[in-house]
Amino acid sequence: MTDPLFDDVQTLLDKEKGDERILKQILRACENNEVISNYERNYVKNLAEKYLGRLPENIDPSAEEKPPIPDVIVPTTSLQQNIEIPTSMAPQIIQKKPKNPKMLIGVGVAILTIIIIIGVSQSGTSIMESDNSKIDTDSSSATLSIQTDLSSYQKGDIISISGKSNTSETINISIENQNGQLVWSEQVSVKEDGRFSTLAIAGGPGWDQSGTFTLKVENNMETKSKTFSFKV
Repeated sequence: MTDPLFDDVQTLLDKEKGDERILKQILRACENNEVISNYERNYVKNLAEKYLGRLPENIDPSAEEKPPIPDVIVPTTSLQQNIEIPTSMAPQIIQKKPKNPKMLIGVGVAILTIIIIIGVSQSGTSIMESDNSKIDTDSSSATLSIQTDLSSYQKGDIISISGKSNTSETINISIENQNGQLVWSEQVSVKEDGRFSTLAIAGGPGWDQSGTFTLKVENNMETKSKTFSFKV
């Protein structure tokens, strides 16, 4: 089902109402299924009430939560594989009953050797695949990280924030100005694949001077930060 917010943003852009840059940033977030903060939703809601004749309505905070992504069950490869001996081989040996018992022993030893070679080969392949899978899993387990879509912003720009954290269901994101003053913060939920994203607007209290701002992310294990330039 299409998000009504997406339709309202498109209609406002068509009618050239509101800040075109902010509306395009929100439209991009809707198309990429990124998290849209309450600030952006209220911005679109106020424009829709003013220019599109939308009636004011109470928004249930729980309605903004996205449905959880179902767990993906990855089938695991068993390290042990049953080696089945064709049943047609045994009756042939019993029914023939060679007169020379040494020949019977030689045939049995040859069959047993072939079975052992096949079993070792298949078992070794399974172990190698399991080890490779373990290595890939260990290498893909990323630590806490955060990034922005740009390295420099001006007043009124929308900052697209994204990253990855596999150690917590929620993380805290904040922005401090060049004086160490907290100018923005938000608690963001981490998706099933460990990724998170949100948007912030470069403006408001504490955004009145140009300088180097610091973006921080925290979970239960560690803290990471990234700087970006801001110009008034």
